[in-house]
Amino acid sequence: MPAFLFRTAAVLAVTLGLAAGEAAAERGDRRQPLAFVADSARVDELKQTNILLGNVEITKGTIVIRADRVEVKQTRDGYQSAIATGSANKRAYFRQKREGSDEVLEGEAERLEYDSRSDVVKLVNNAVLRRFRGNTLADEVAGSLISYDNTTEVFQVVGGDTSAATPGRVRGVLTPREAPKDGPPTPAPEARP
Repeated sequence: MPAFLFRTAAVLAVTLGLAAGEAAAERGDRRQPLAFVADSARVDELKQTNILLGNVEITKGTIVIRADRVEVKQTRDGYQSAIATGSANKRAYFRQKREGSDEVLEGEAERLEYDSRSDVVKLVNNAVLRRFRGNTLADEVAGSLISYDNTTEVFQVVGGDTSAATPGRVRGVLTPREAPKDGPPTPAPEARP
């Protein structure tokens, strides 16, 4: 990855991490059972793999994944991972409530990757991730690859075709947080010459 792109992604990752504030995604989600509905399912007990096809919807606690095809794997120690792909005219969809608030993360991409062991979701190709406060859109980022680590509460966004010599740029809109209602706002630090 070129240095300028790495710096851009790192700055955006830190910015979004700070914008995340104190509300983390629901930490208990990874311990919840995974439920699904689909047009068809192929279950391979030996390989601990399920292939779900057609109008797939998965729920795991507050997590919702919708896609045309989802492959779910489970490790011997009970962790689950899923790779969801959209159809030609509809991207795969991800949604998760943030703990202790009315915030929700919602994303779309051609492919979603979720890993309950690392508690990371990746949105790959034509990716958009939005944060809603109640029903109001607060923040939105877009790029070729968006990775959200629930454990560290850090987003990373990479723009354009990551295999190209000059990848594209990321874009985003971040809404300022409201000051806490239990006291006066903290004054901004004075600028230094």
